[in-house]
Amino acid sequence: MRLLIVEDERRLATSLERGLAAEGYVVDTVHDGAEGLHRALGGEYDLIVLDIMLPGMNGYRVCAELRAAGEETPILMLTAKDGEYDEAEGLDTGADDYLTKPFSYLVLVARIRALLRRRTRGAAPVITLGDLTVDPAARRVFRGGTEVELTAKEFAVLEHLAVNAGRVVSKAQIIEAVWDFAYDGDPNIVEVYVSALRRKLDVPFGRRSISTVRGSGYRLARDGGG
Repeated sequence: MRLLIVEDERRLATSLERGLAAEGYVVDTVHDGAEGLHRALGGEYDLIVLDIMLPGMNGYRVCAELRAAGEETPILMLTAKDGEYDEAEGLDTGADDYLTKPFSYLVLVARIRALLRRRTRGAAPVITLGDLTVDPAARRVFRGGTEVELTAKEFAVLEHLAVNAGRVVSKAQIIEAVWDFAYDGDPNIVEVYVSALRRKLDVPFGRRSISTVRGSGYRLARDGGG
């Protein structure tokens, strides 16, 4: 899942980005309201973490303009202010939740997960490909009745391949979905994670689920390699 952080305190923004990336989220970060609005309107995000006190355009206005544009992405507002009137103003502009600084990181993650669960409630999040089951909501993977332990990044790569099962997905597409818009490292990092997935999902079970399409990318079999 892709998150957008709009926070002008760069140390806090960096800390949140690193922590949430370690949780398995793809995180984009910007530091002013106008850029946050532009990014939110132009990108496909599952949740926005939005500070209120921002340069250029405050969080209340960003939130209000997103809602006026029909953007329904969940918004978790952050602020150094407190009091029921500030909270009421944030919620009245269309925010889904509100967290006052300083806050516990564990509480932030719990709020994010709750908002994401609320957004996907009623959907069919589990992907079944033969005997391979990928559960994005619970972040669990099963081969037959056996649970396979994956790291956050391994799961994110598998999830993207599973959503596109049967189609060829390029390295660039995987990087864009699993890392972030600012990633400028070696694209061959994808090979490392695909190899790890094959080692965990295929080798112990005698399967071949992820094929390499030379010069194009990777394809996850619709039958899970069964």
